[in-house]
Amino acid sequence: MKLRWTLPAVEQLREIFDYIADDDPRAALRTVERIRLSIRQTCRMPYAGRRGRVAGTREAIVPGTSYIVAYRVLEGAIHVLAILHGAQKWPESF
Repeated sequence: MKLRWTLPAVEQLREIFDYIADDDPRAALRTVERIRLSIRQTCRMPYAGRRGRVAGTREAIVPGTSYIVAYRVLEGAIHVLAILHGAQKWPESF
């Protein structure tokens, strides 16, 4: 399955890296790699993620982190919509 990133999701991944890298650059790299791995696994099994809080979406929990990837399965592709910390307020729409 193809993978497509929205611009907000790309920016969120950058912000996650920058935030963690301020204290520990290696931890930032590990976290970003875990997020990317989780998304790659989602491409193999797109419906394995739980139903999303936003209608028409799904959510993949990123193991070993507090992050959740919101995505949509459309037209044979995974569309990464957002990467949010579990403590963040969830948006009403993407």
